[in-house]
Amino acid sequence: MADRLTHLDDTGHVHMVDVSGKDVTQRLATVRGEIRMAAQTVRLIVDNQVAKGNVLETARIAGIQAAKRTAELIPLCHQLNLTAVDIDFTVHTDHIEVQTQARVADRTGVEMEAFTAATVALLTIYDMCKAVDRGMIIGQVRLAEKSGGRSGHYLRAE
Repeated sequence: MADRLTHLDDTGHVHMVDVSGKDVTQRLATVRGEIRMAAQTVRLIVDNQVAKGNVLETARIAGIQAAKRTAELIPLCHQLNLTAVDIDFTVHTDHIEVQTQARVADRTGVEMEAFTAATVALLTIYDMCKAVDRGMIIGQVRLAEKSGGRSGHYLRAE
C-alpha cells in the first residue's frame, strides 16, 4: 500500500498526478458489483418484459459509454484511450451481478473506468426497473483484479 495519498502535493493541495515519467504498459482492471431485487423483477428482466426495453443490453451500452467518459466525471482522473471495455451479467433468482473489465496501454491504471462502467450499468438496471421494484439495492461494488504498472498484479480473494 502507498504511504501517502498521491493526489495531494507536499503542502496538502490537490493536484493531478504527473504520469509522464511512467512507462506505457498494458493495464487491466476488473470490477464486480450487484443489484438485489425481487425475484419477480429478475424474471421480468430475463423474459424481456420490462416496459423500457432490454434491460441488460441497455445497461451494457450505458456502462461502456460511462467508462469512456470517466475523466469527465472524476475530477483528477486522467483521460485514457481505452482499448476495450467488457461488461458481463450473471443472473440469479434475487439479484444480478455485473463484472466489468477495462483495458488500456497507457501510463496509468484503468480502475476508475471499470468502476464507472459497473456503477452506471447497475444504475441503469435500477432506472429501467424502478417502476416495478423500488426496493432494489445496489452494492458490493469492488475491485476484483488489477494488473500493469509498477504496483504489479492485484487479485482480490473472494
